[in-house]
Amino acid sequence: MKLIVTGRQMTVTEAIRQDIERRLARLSRLLNDSAVSAQCAVGRERGRFVCDLTVHARGDHMLHGVGKHAVLATAVGTAVEKVTQHASKLSDRWKTRRKTGADSRVPAAEPVPAPAPEAGSQRVIRARSMPVRPMSIDDAVLELSSGDRPFFVFRHDVSNAVAVLYRRPDGHFGLIEPEA
Repeated sequence: MKLIVTGRQMTVTEAIRQDIERRLARLSRLLNDSAVSAQCAVGRERGRFVCDLTVHARGDHMLHGVGKHAVLATAVGTAVEKVTQHASKLSDRWKTRRKTGADSRVPAAEPVPAPAPEAGSQRVIRARSMPVRPMSIDDAVLELSSGDRPFFVFRHDVSNAVAVLYRRPDGHFGLIEPEA
């Protein structure tokens, strides 16, 4: 998890940064390494320390907590505790969905076992099911031309095989058909 610690009208020492990292380690374990990044802003306001903590977890979940106290460590602890409460609720929600079979409205695609991701590698973000209708190549060209999609999947009416029609960089269309 990437951590950014910012001081508002105060300098953030290495000891403060290490204390925040140590307290967030439990949170990272609670989220099963689903925490993407964390931003912590510490400062003084009306004679007490304020710790504003935001954690970004996978799936665009933002967990937020604010701690205020006369002692900086207590303010940080309060903010981390609030974020930990949010994280435990979120983690329970993820576990419940996993047990009930996720979302029943959208058919889930079978996960394809992939090799370990390397630095800078690409991954599939979202998969959706598309109806594959039987049609001729000319009808598929008309369908692809009328929309703004980069490709169109259809079932060839003559061979009854699944084919993919795509836009080429030169403006023409390409056709991918499986071998017989």
